[in-house]
Amino acid sequence: MSGVVSVFLADDDDRFRAAYRKLFDRTEGFRVAGEAGDGETAARLVGALKPAVALLDVQMPGMSGLEAARRILPDAATRVIMLTTFDLDEYVYEALALGASGFLLKNASPQEVLQAVRTVHAGHAMLAPEVTARLIRRFAPQRPELRPELRPARRHAFAGQVLSERELQVVRLVARGHSNQQIADELFLSVETVRTYLRRMFAKLGVNDRTHLAVLAHEAGLLYEPR
Repeated sequence: MSGVVSVFLADDDDRFRAAYRKLFDRTEGFRVAGEAGDGETAARLVGALKPAVALLDVQMPGMSGLEAARRILPDAATRVIMLTTFDLDEYVYEALALGASGFLLKNASPQEVLQAVRTVHAGHAMLAPEVTARLIRRFAPQRPELRPELRPARRHAFAGQVLSERELQVVRLVARGHSNQQIADELFLSVETVRTYLRRMFAKLGVNDRTHLAVLAHEAGLLYEPR
């Protein structure tokens, strides 16, 4: 089974789970490690089975997918993709802040589902830069800790992670949805240099991808110039 991506499915809709199970079963390189119809069962089974990727519906009876993600994510063995019926669901932002690797709309095509799982399994966020920016801008201002009077403290805490001024410039552009090429063009750097800055910041801040880097930047108020 070397090279096969194990996937866990959690959704209270039996037909939806069956459709996803059929998709993964018939696609080479994937296997369904298990499934659940509620968040509590999902959290327990994922902890025991340790699949590579868990797909969690945001809204499930009893324990929500968000709470299940909260329990699953501390174990680095499994990456989480949240499933939602609603584009830019506010709970998905919460999941990203917890460490989920992205979100997938439940009307996504089979090809999009497979690509999302492959992307997350490879250690990347599944959100394109422009989608990342749109999602976080939509919901970050609603969070209480982002009130303007609290931004200086968050900014100081973020800067306290020994980020250079150039790194701060890069992370601001990431949070605004710029691609590596756009960042390189704006800062007169090579794309490889931008990648180096990103890898360095991932290590310093303990994140795995640009989505979570963007979340931290928004929570620190880095889109706002210091007053």
